Amino acid sequence: MIKLGVNTVLFGKHDFRTAVQHIKWAGYDAAEISALPGMADHLPLDNWRAVAGEIKAICSDFELPLTAVEVGALAPERLLPAFEAAAEIGIPVVNVGPGRDELSAVLDKLQEMSEKAAEYGVILCVKAHVNTAIFNTPTTLQAMEKVTSPAFGIDMDPSHIHRGGEIPKDALQQVVSRVRHVHIRDCAGPGPRPGAPEMQACGRGDIDLLGYCRVLVEAGYDGPVNLEVIGARDYELSRQAIIAAESYGYLNACLKMAGGR
Repeated sequence: MIKLGVNTVLFGKHDFRTAVQHIKWAGYDAAEISALPGMADHLPLDNWRAVAGEIKAICSDFELPLTAVEVGALAPERLLPAFEAAAEIGIPVVNVGPGRDELSAVLDKLQEMSEKAAEYGVILCVKAHVNTAIFNTPTTLQAMEKVTSPAFGIDMDPSHIHRGGEIPKDALQQVVSRVRHVHIRDCAGPGPRPGAPEMQACGRGDIDLLGYCRVLVEAGYDGPVNLEVIGARDYELSRQAIIAAESYGYLNACLKMAGGR
């Protein structure tokens, strides 16, 4: 069964316990912990050992496992402690963005860091992200060809593909063999931004998320699917919780219709 979760960045200004509690109440199976300073630093990588025990205890209290951590940066000084923390806490996937360096340099770094990830028993995932080195399906396919480490995977986010002018479900079919994580949200309009947080709630925008879910299920994907809504840090907690709950209802229905839950 595909596990549905929420990236705690949605609850950025609240503590980790509050985020996990509301994710659980919304019906989710899991969560992704945010390690994004300035947005939601629920896993402070410069001091992760001091909070690892509390993080594990909170997840145990709510029976909500962590399926991923979002680090963002590809820098070794961020990723190496992220790998250590993930191995200690029991987080299988570390998600990053590709950054804006030349594509060849990014692919070399992904290969190097994936080999490091393998030493810790975790998977390093990267996603196509607008205005970066890997931004569409062709550049994603280049990454799949050049980065050969088995500890490397694709984090497939339909909103970035949509904003790049592609059809997400069609793009997914081309890369799903290496997809190890899915960030998911909706998007109203062509971008360039994903829209207001409430319009990122699944079902409110223009992306065919049912078709996207069908591709995942037909491919036999059984990894994490984590809702990632940005821009809601200063929203009231009730509004953040509504976005999470609304998205759960829609995604759960889509996956049920597709035979994935």
